[in-house]
Amino acid sequence: MKTKSVLTLADVNAILDAAQQEAEANGWAVTIAVADDGGHLLGLRRLDSAPAMTPGIATEKARSSALGARETQLFEEMINGGRDAFLSVPMQGLLSGGVPVLVDGQVAGTVGVSGVKPDQDVQIARAGVAAVG
Repeated sequence: MKTKSVLTLADVNAILDAAQQEAEANGWAVTIAVADDGGHLLGLRRLDSAPAMTPGIATEKARSSALGARETQLFEEMINGGRDAFLSVPMQGLLSGGVPVLVDGQVAGTVGVSGVKPDQDVQIARAGVAAVG
């Protein structure tokens, strides 16, 4: 039988805190979502002034990163590169801003961020991931 790493509540809070610090240091109003390896929401933090649509988008980015076992930026790049058929996959968070938390090459969880430019969403998500890895 195989064992796998999972995010604890302490991990989730560390990710949310680090991502929030990165966002606030840059004056960015975002929502940060943390999911498990199956894309199920473990934690969500909507910062003051983050648009109402950002919680749903951040959650879907985290979910898509978990199901795809990669950064969602890769999905966006495939679509922008002409692979339009990928738009038919049953995932809604195919935009940059979903980043996996990898432990020994396996997804232990993911972070999704929404609210600013794509590269800024990624920057915030990676700051969250760095807090536990």
